[in-house]
Amino acid sequence: MPKVTGTFEVKLAPLPLHELTDATLLGRMSIDKRFSGGIEGTGKGEMLSARTATANSAGYVAIELVAATIGGRSGGFVLQHSGTMNRGEQSLSCTVVPDSGTGALTGITGKLGIRIESGKHYYDFEYSLSTPP
Repeated sequence: MPKVTGTFEVKLAPLPLHELTDATLLGRMSIDKRFSGGIEGTGKGEMLSARTATANSAGYVAIELVAATIGGRSGGFVLQHSGTMNRGEQSLSCTVVPDSGTGALTGITGKLGIRIESGKHYYDFEYSLSTPP
């Protein structure tokens, strides 16, 4: 599978929650992302999160629509995020939703890894395309 790497900037903004009796543990955010490097483009989406009374334990899910150019091919696709932090131990899955590719990225599949080092966001994206350029 081809792999591209790069950085991204992300802005999260709080959104209202829907009819909750105890909203202290739950959150909802908009995602506004800018990718640079092997992926050149933007991501927009929404995230739902939950934190617990135990320090460093939380979870989130998100759906993000990416509009980008990868390897000279332009189009879009959807990423599905699922992250968990268990008392500081992190687990993250970020996968391309099947059949969500559009334009020259139709047929894309893959997984995106995210890491944060010294406050800067990095990604590693392993992908494949079932259609030739």
